[in-house]
Amino acid sequence: MIHKSVNNLVAIQKEIQQKKKEAEIIAVSKTFPINQIYPLINHGHKHYGENKVQEALEKWADIKNDFPDIKLHLIGKLQTNKVKYILPLFDYIHSLDNIKLAEKISLEQEKKKFKPKIFIQVNIGEESQKSGIDPMNLASFLDNCRQQLNLDIVGLMCIPPISGDTNKFFKEMHNLKNQHNLSNLSMGMSSDYMEAINHEATFVRIGSKIFGARD
Repeated sequence: MIHKSVNNLVAIQKEIQQKKKEAEIIAVSKTFPINQIYPLINHGHKHYGENKVQEALEKWADIKNDFPDIKLHLIGKLQTNKVKYILPLFDYIHSLDNIKLAEKISLEQEKKKFKPKIFIQVNIGEESQKSGIDPMNLASFLDNCRQQLNLDIVGLMCIPPISGDTNKFFKEMHNLKNQHNLSNLSMGMSSDYMEAINHEATFVRIGSKIFGARD
């Protein structure tokens, strides 16, 4: 009997393939216990997303030893005082949003001899309550991260405004990616991943559409 989460994942993969598109699906496993994630692991799925450092340490430290192909993505806001705990557990950080955090990651990756792949979070809707780099400041921030801090910046990430046309923001992100000669875009969730993929998202963050509703 195939587990429901595996069926859900396969259905999403088929939907993406039918559009002749490609994107890595990050199964957002935050708040779900590991016994609900195991069916996907045993199915061979590699990319998982967590947003709380403590929860991720408890859930994934042993499993990553047993399944070294798994790639763990930190998709939530990262506090500077937590950076020392996340390397080398997390392979990807999706939420680099300020210079102080960039400096801390730079120091920690030297200590741990482990360079995570990093997405810069862009405040694409220029919303005061959201974190992220202002699009106007992206060029200088990116340059600083690469040249001074030796960070492995692989792409850009955004969480577009809830109201308004997400396609407009995804298109702007696509333009920024090309403008800054980056390879990857992390955008799109359970409600809008196909729109994101139409604008060349390379990573989509899907939780409830795979695992079901959270408690």
